[in-house]
Amino acid sequence: MQHNKKEKKKHILMTLFLATLYLSAFTFGGGYVIVSLLKNKFVDHYHWIDEEEMLDLVAIAQSSPGAIAVNGSIVVGYKIAGIPGVLVSVFGAIIPPMVIISIVSVFYNLFSTNKMIAALLSGMKAGVGAVIASVVYDMGKNVVKTKDLMNIIIMIISFCISYFLDINVIFIILSVGILGFVRTLIYEKKKEAQA
Repeated sequence: MQHNKKEKKKHILMTLFLATLYLSAFTFGGGYVIVSLLKNKFVDHYHWIDEEEMLDLVAIAQSSPGAIAVNGSIVVGYKIAGIPGVLVSVFGAIIPPMVIISIVSVFYNLFSTNKMIAALLSGMKAGVGAVIASVVYDMGKNVVKTKDLMNIIIMIISFCISYFLDINVIFIILSVGILGFVRTLIYEKKKEAQA
């Protein structure tokens, strides 16, 4: 029985490592793209996390300092397998960029003037835009599905402030985080008063 548990844990850790390694190696366009792919892999494919948990984990990853891809891997890894999950997820997420950056730095002069590579990167920009639009649509749809009027209002106001007033996203995330914290405190106090 104990042996089966250890084997299952090893399998989960190996799967977590290989999944984050694969996603990191084949994801172009930054952290918001990998968020969508993490959702596809861990919510839709493995069913290790549900949609609502993924929204919470993404919010944590976005509000933490550092690269979203690494932060996303950290929170997903921790949710799935604790500290060992964090370690294997982070290694999986950082190995491909380290290798790619090392190769690019060695051959920088060749890459910087190559028209084929410039065209390839330009084409990737369109794909990145589509993936980010898909993430926004999926996550927005999930917020609306909760039918929590406050969440919907916060989402719309956050978008409007970011888009029309050009306020830095960091300030919006911090403000919404504080609002969420206060809202949770009020909810807990009401719950205690009813008990």
